[in-house]
Amino acid sequence: MTTSEGVQLSQRILKKVDEMSKICEGLDEDTAGRIPDGRWSPKQILSHLCGPEEVSLVMAVKAILDQDVPRIDIEAENPFFTEKRSRMTLAELLAEFKKGYSQIADLVAGLSQEQLNRKAHVPLFKDIPIGEYPTLSELIGAIVEYHMDFHINHMKEIREALGTV
Repeated sequence: MTTSEGVQLSQRILKKVDEMSKICEGLDEDTAGRIPDGRWSPKQILSHLCGPEEVSLVMAVKAILDQDVPRIDIEAENPFFTEKRSRMTLAELLAEFKKGYSQIADLVAGLSQEQLNRKAHVPLFKDIPIGEYPTLSELIGAIVEYHMDFHINHMKEIREALGTV
């Protein structure tokens, strides 16, 4: 049975996707590929949010639903900007980003409380408040409220540094 928590998480995901999409409006291809000193380009930020090509966030969510406390290895500070992604346009990267997070939002919206309470082992989280054994709900909440929000602000800073705001 669907829960209001799942629906709320889904809505929060979609809100952040919309916010990032709006920040990307008006970026041209040249600017989207420019890298300010010591930072990431707008395309690298989107690539990072898409995650590794071979392991999608949807796959991680499904692993949590299908396995008992699966280990989820998250690689921090990697833009996952592969050769394939470097050839993609900003519009293509944005579409991949939207597709991936929309799939997660759709999946999460239909989950029961029992499913949202399933746990994962996320070693990267051992030193943060939710700990290294978060529930699926806590993991999604951290992705939305911390990770996506961080990179939305990151994109705003990069646009400002590139003089495109």
